[in-house]
Amino acid sequence: MTRKIFTRVLFYSGTIVLCAPPIFVFLWMIMTGLKTGVQNIEYPPLFIFTPTLENFRAVFQQHNFLQYLMNSMIIASAATIISLVIGLPAAYSIAKYKQKKVGIIILVARMTPFVSYLLPWYIIFRRLNLIDTYFALSLTHLIITLPMVIWLMVSFFEGIPSELEDSALIDGCSRTQSFVNIVLPLVRNGIATAAIISFIFSWNQFLFSLILSGPRTKTVPVAVYSFISYGKIDWAGIGAAATLIVLPVSVFAFVVRKSIVQGLTMGALKD
Repeated sequence: MTRKIFTRVLFYSGTIVLCAPPIFVFLWMIMTGLKTGVQNIEYPPLFIFTPTLENFRAVFQQHNFLQYLMNSMIIASAATIISLVIGLPAAYSIAKYKQKKVGIIILVARMTPFVSYLLPWYIIFRRLNLIDTYFALSLTHLIITLPMVIWLMVSFFEGIPSELEDSALIDGCSRTQSFVNIVLPLVRNGIATAAIISFIFSWNQFLFSLILSGPRTKTVPVAVYSFISYGKIDWAGIGAAATLIVLPVSVFAFVVRKSIVQGLTMGALKD
């Protein structure tokens, strides 16, 4: 009994230690957006204050933030959809035909620093006159989302019994029909998980959008950067804008958390 209590106390203590810092940072960000500029630079910091929504109004009225949100939504959605269309057959091929070398190459491409891709992308898109387009930004985000989809889905496809596909082939299905009608429905939890995680990573991408976007396709992470100028840092505006960026994704992740956990757990199990 004593050992059980000790294990439980240790578990909850570790959970608190791990969760407290990010929760504190998240709450501090929200508080920053709800304070005035003067309140944000006071020392010691104010924890009891009258909240204001003026910073959130200013973000939408002065910085066209709604357009930036739409840009991020379009780019992240396009990158996620393209990654699924390309990544699902690729992951199936790696799992079905044991193409481990191809998987390692994809993993190395994902681990390579993003800044190393930036100059080639910029030169190519500039020559093709594609700077400040949704197509260019969605394409660059595939460097983030595509390897993620492939590596998440490989374990799902490896867990599908080959007998199911063999039965479908015997019944007259082609390999493509077997993949679409038999395999994909069995890994729908994995597809949902890969899509959600890819969307979140694409939504938060800053570097590619900073260099390759423009007034027409500026995304929300880049919009936050505009609150920093040479002589002033608008902490209240940064807090409000960052809250608007993080909150929708956080709420979405909270709503679908069961699907994410279920998908990752199922992907970790093989027959």
